[in-house]
Amino acid sequence: MFSMTQMVRRAAQTQPNVLATVDGDRSQTWPEFAHKIACFANGLQQLDIGADSCVAILALNSDRYFEFMFATPWAGAIFQPINTRLAGPEVVYWLNDSEATVLLVDKNFAPLIAEIKDQLQHVKHFVFVDDLSEADELPKGYIAYSEVVDNEPVADANRSDDDAAGLFYTGGTTGRSKGVILTHTNFVANALQAISVLGVQEKNRLLHVAPMFHIADAFVCMMSTALSCSNYFRPAFDPVSTLEALQDHKIERLVLVPTMINMLVNHPSISDYSLESLQCVWYGASPMPEPVIRKAMEVMPAVDFCQVYGQTEAAPGITVLLPERHTFEGPLAGKIKSAGQALPAIDLCIMDENNQKVANHVIGEICMRGPNIMLGYRNMPEQTANTVVDGWLHTGDGGYLDDEGFLFIVDRVKDMIISGGENVYSAEVESALYQYDAVSQCAVIGIPHEKWGEQVHAVVLLKEGMTADEAALIAHCKALIAGFKCPRSISFQSEPLPLSGAGKILKTELRKPFWGDGDRNVN
Repeated sequence: MFSMTQMVRRAAQTQPNVLATVDGDRSQTWPEFAHKIACFANGLQQLDIGADSCVAILALNSDRYFEFMFATPWAGAIFQPINTRLAGPEVVYWLNDSEATVLLVDKNFAPLIAEIKDQLQHVKHFVFVDDLSEADELPKGYIAYSEVVDNEPVADANRSDDDAAGLFYTGGTTGRSKGVILTHTNFVANALQAISVLGVQEKNRLLHVAPMFHIADAFVCMMSTALSCSNYFRPAFDPVSTLEALQDHKIERLVLVPTMINMLVNHPSISDYSLESLQCVWYGASPMPEPVIRKAMEVMPAVDFCQVYGQTEAAPGITVLLPERHTFEGPLAGKIKSAGQALPAIDLCIMDENNQKVANHVIGEICMRGPNIMLGYRNMPEQTANTVVDGWLHTGDGGYLDDEGFLFIVDRVKDMIISGGENVYSAEVESALYQYDAVSQCAVIGIPHEKWGEQVHAVVLLKEGMTADEAALIAHCKALIAGFKCPRSISFQSEPLPLSGAGKILKTELRKPFWGDGDRNVN
């Protein structure tokens, strides 16, 4: 049986004295955590959630976010994290599409919810997750978190295997976000697949600074629960607070995106902190620039670095590049530009446009199959059928396998940009731009950026006789979509954008001035 909540019960049974969570002055052991989420689940059930209904959260990292992820399936429902960087219209779409009936919110996002509350079609109950001092008032229309968890424990709903557990929305290649339904099997199997090679050990101390709405941190949450680790939290990533946490709590492992690693190892104060306990940094979500990993290995020579490549639809881990391959010399060198080898229980292959496997060193679409492939996209059977074909997940990334099974990513089949670890689908940005009256044609592409890996860039043709400048177009986009998705730069064309014979804009031609003749078109 694969079950998220069974992992909690085992942790409480086998490690009764180990701390499960530490957040500021709050801490609890694994038995206390199991009791808390059973009480939390009772409170959720009293809010009339049904089986397979969604409970959503819009909040920064905390121990209560961790409780939410396990209390929701304990209650028999599906947990839905909301990206904290979304604009109001995007939050409305996600919640209306998921039909979530309960929404947890912290103080950082209560003002946003106040602006869009009347547009939420299904949310009946709003839970305020922050503690309130005597001087604070509970926001109008909210239930206090303490009231929801102040209940008797309820029996586990015993959701398992192919029952839906989590709903994670991704950007859409057609401009519409897709809700990825992940099951108990997906989460637990992928955690066990990764544990076997990532070196996680029971009672490890893990730090959560990467956003908990992201599938990468959910991945860490599953591994930590499977092995009864201790979880420490910071609301969000900041180089100094991260360094303080690493030192003060003797953190052994954490996950970061390359942009975070770059900020950390180049921070002028890094030498002021003791990182003696830190054993391994896992990274992923975007490619690692070689100068950044070289700097990281120089600054933290005693720390192992391990890359995990994956995507939300795979819950998310697909391949791993182990620490011993993070080298530029000797017999194990030559693989650091790769994304590593397939995790156990994963079939990995490269397919052509006819869904036929190709030979090693031939570029095609990266495909995989295994127990961690999503149940499907919510209410999108056609998109699901196009993505999972005969049991194979088509990732939308282009690459090749070498003769040792190392995966090299060279391009993206999907029209997607990865900036600072966040996926940006060009169609979403183009849809926003086209809502500006003066825009006749537009194309959004990724261009290299030293800090963020890739930068969102728009190429625009204005309608005859109309004007617009870069600032106006960017401000227009920010009112409709998350800031990280908006163009950081815009170039204006005087001639129509180049088209293929099928009438599609030739983005390959638009990218050439920025990417040159490199061996790959991702950064």
